[in-house]
This record gives sequence, C-alpha cells and structure tokens, in this order.
Amino acid sequence: MAVNRVPVLKRCRNLGLEPAYLGYDKKSNRTSARAGKKMSEYGLQMREKQKAKFIYGVLEKPFRNYYKKADRMKGMTGENLMVLLESRLDNIVFRMGFARTRREARQVVGHKHVLVNGKRVSIPSYLVKAGDVIEIREKSKSLQRYKDIVEVTAGRLFPEWMDVDIEGLKGTVKALPTREQIDVPVNEMLIVELYSK
Repeated sequence: MAVNRVPVLKRCRNLGLEPAYLGYDKKSNRTSARAGKKMSEYGLQMREKQKAKFIYGVLEKPFRNYYKKADRMKGMTGENLMVLLESRLDNIVFRMGFARTRREARQVVGHKHVLVNGKRVSIPSYLVKAGDVIEIREKSKSLQRYKDIVEVTAGRLFPEWMDVDIEGLKGTVKALPTREQIDVPVNEMLIVELYSK
C-alpha cells in the first residue's frame, strides 16, 4: 500500500493549509518557498485537488472514483464529492472525536475498534449513511489510548449533523452534511474543472 511519508507541517506549508484542519495543534513558523509567486490556472486547480486528497488521506485512484461517483449523482458534482469524502468512516470517527487526527482515525478503524450499527467495520473508506450508529467496541473502550483521546477531544465542537456521546464513545449520524456544514477550505469547483478537461 502506498504511504505518504512527507512531514505533515511541510505538506501543509506547501498547500497553504492550516494544520488544525487535520487535527494537529502545531504551527509552522516557516513560509513556503513558493509563497507570493503567481500560479497558473492549472496549478491552482491541481493544488485544490491535492489539498482535498491530503486532508482526507485519499490517494489518486480512489479520489478519481469518488469524483466519478459524484458526477453520476443528482445535484452539483463538487458538492457531491465533498459530501462523499466527508461521509467516509475514518472522517466520521475523527469528527466524532474518537481520534485526535484523521490519520489516527484511519488506524483506529483499520485495527477493528469501530462498530457501525453493531457490526465491526475495518474499512476506512466505508461510506456512512444517515441514521448509522458509530461506536468504539466495548473491549477497546477501557484502553488508556481512548482515555487520552477523550481528554484531548472533549472540548471539540461537533458538527450539527451528528449526535455524539463522547464519554460513552458512541455517536449517531443524524443526516449527511450539506456543503455549508463542511468546514474544509477546499474550492471543489476547481477540482471539477480539472477533471472535466
């Protein structure tokens, strides 16, 4: 499996992204070498795509598949794409505060700690639907790891489209989010322009 080993802060700097969107509370004091330089239209489109891929931890082929799926759905392709990315299980686990970062959320899912509607799911790209109940399995709830995570994420604001019981490590997706409810700094129209060439 391909793994991105580029340091997170360096990648954030290159993409002009705040590390907070990924769950990191660190700050980078350096500026990108390319800061202030004019970018071509293609460069801007490419950067938006790389931003979305980096935030959600998706590689090129699955990302292209999400785009094709979003294109076939009713409504605006860009908005559909963002909703699809937001409804990935690893992202939902991160949003509910069961992991400090999206990378950690992916690991939590991969290690079979997550139940969806009472069934164990270990696929980070599993698409969650409205009404699904996501929880950490009973055996894992007592682990020190989750006590530490709850300590860090207890003050986090949860999106209004989900109900979360952070102490019980359980949450419900009330409805899939709309584009206005997704606080990710990505201009999805540029991604649509890039793929529709």
